[in-house]
Amino acid sequence: MRCDRVWINARLATLAPGREGLGVIEDGVVASLDGRIAYAGPAADAPAFEAAETVDIDGRWITPGLIDPHTHLVFAGDRAHEFELRLAGASYEEIARAGGGIVSTMRATRAASEAELVQAALPRLDALLAEGVTTVEIKSGYGLSLDDELKSLRAARALADIRRVAVTTTFLGAHALPPEYRDDKDGYVDLVCQTMIPAVAARGLADAVDGFCEGIGFSPDQIRRVFDAAKAHGLPVKLHAEQLSNLSGAALAAEYNALSADHLEYLDEAGVAAMAASGTVATLLPGAYYFTREHKAPPIAALRAAGVPMALATDCNPGTSPLTSPLLVMNMAATLFRMTVEECLAGVTREAARALGLLSDRGTLEAGKACDLAIWDVERPAELVYRMGFNPLHARVWRGL
Repeated sequence: MRCDRVWINARLATLAPGREGLGVIEDGVVASLDGRIAYAGPAADAPAFEAAETVDIDGRWITPGLIDPHTHLVFAGDRAHEFELRLAGASYEEIARAGGGIVSTMRATRAASEAELVQAALPRLDALLAEGVTTVEIKSGYGLSLDDELKSLRAARALADIRRVAVTTTFLGAHALPPEYRDDKDGYVDLVCQTMIPAVAARGLADAVDGFCEGIGFSPDQIRRVFDAAKAHGLPVKLHAEQLSNLSGAALAAEYNALSADHLEYLDEAGVAAMAASGTVATLLPGAYYFTREHKAPPIAALRAAGVPMALATDCNPGTSPLTSPLLVMNMAATLFRMTVEECLAGVTREAARALGLLSDRGTLEAGKACDLAIWDVERPAELVYRMGFNPLHARVWRGL
């Protein structure tokens, strides 16, 4: 078999659905051709390779490249002062209603140029890449005007031209109410649906549309309008749902066959059932749960029992999850949510790809998929979940290089 590169003497955690558990292969080989996996399997079954380069990784582990399926990487400024306020007893909702929160970041983001947004996001992106991330989703939602939302999405797309990483972009115009629409929430939803979504779609700047369904965000009826507009322009949807209360946002997302419903601390049995029926992924964000000192965890046992796929993400954002470590996310998911090692590793690979609608292309080690790999200097995969403040990444491979 002709190929560009072969990795030998590897232990593989393939995450392939046809294999049990992590899909472990103790003596494995991965081969790439033209940026895609040509072979991933046991050395004993491997064909004879004609490779331009052979890499002996000396018994290290290979997993699929990690995927972060929920971030807000593009923003300006910070909200360290709000962190101090929360430490003094203020709630997230109280800070938001007093003019802080998302609107605070909006002001800084509007004031920044596109180039400044790119430069501000690069260190955050680099931190993700340093822990094996090969695909990252980036949301807008801090501009809250047509020009500033477009600027944010362009900045997110530009990151993929500067770093060797796949970037998917999500339009999150229905994130918060900008000051100029303070007394006219429906008027702002009109702007999102009638002006912003058509403009974003026409420019090809978004791969999906998201919204924040919450008392301090937008009602289910308003989100339904956003979803209808997205559907009219051929864009899939996802939703911030049940983070602070239960508005049945997850069930609404499932009704629209959403890629994912995210957060889900207050998800109920009806929401779980709706997600299971639609195949909507539960994207869980333990960083936000930890940082806001939430006391109600997502219903992991119910999601598990119903067979709802569970992805994990950093939710990197300035206000409620200033986190750029997928390794720490896995540890938090295990310790705070009681997820298993297998669920955590699947959550940042296979299920994260599913949450972005990309499972056919990446997220497992299978022939035909993008050759995005993370090579780890560990004795067993559980170390990636168990240890904190520890980065054993030996090499990150993106598109075979």
